[in-house]
Amino acid sequence: MGELFLVRHGQANSGATSEEEYDRLSDLGHAQAKLLGQWMQAHERPFDQVLSGTMRRHRETAQGMGYTPDAHDARLNEMEYFALARDMAAVHGLTPPQTSDDFFTHMPQTLTAWEQATINGAEPFATFESRIWAALAEATKPGKRVLCVTSGGVIAMVMRGALGLNTTQMAHVLLPVFNSSLHKFRIRDQGTFLTAFNAIPHLDAPDLADHRTHF
Repeated sequence: MGELFLVRHGQANSGATSEEEYDRLSDLGHAQAKLLGQWMQAHERPFDQVLSGTMRRHRETAQGMGYTPDAHDARLNEMEYFALARDMAAVHGLTPPQTSDDFFTHMPQTLTAWEQATINGAEPFATFESRIWAALAEATKPGKRVLCVTSGGVIAMVMRGALGLNTTQMAHVLLPVFNSSLHKFRIRDQGTFLTAFNAIPHLDAPDLADHRTHF
């Protein structure tokens, strides 16, 4: 049996209008990463392997947690949602989200259109799905504990595979994922089994309520 720990990056530049602008941690994101790292060091055994995506926000989160990844794997990178939003506007006339509330309508429609290939974004939906599972299949081995620092869309795709979710359900899982949250899976011959979702034990204290962010 293997263990897989997925961490979503800390809060990024949520006011950005492009992927390049978004891809860096805010001051709060750095604080979230540091707090998670302190909690992990106190409560988790060492990992056999630490991985992260290649995005700046992934690397900054891993560093803030106190981990030096054994590898940075682009297959663990997030979907390019800005590209998907542009396609949705051009093909389906759907206005890009302007507020966090807008995402609750926009994301299910966008992921469904992406899966159905009426939009393509920066890569096909099937490519996004297959690259994630290929990376994790290589990383997860019997008896090994693996930590991956990645993004919410990657975590939601793993949830989709583990629980057999449709695309709307995948979007509903993705939307409430906290920045710097922890997600745990057991890897067995029979499949991938969820043991913890959206955990933020490092932010449980009442005086850290303002550190609990989604965007």
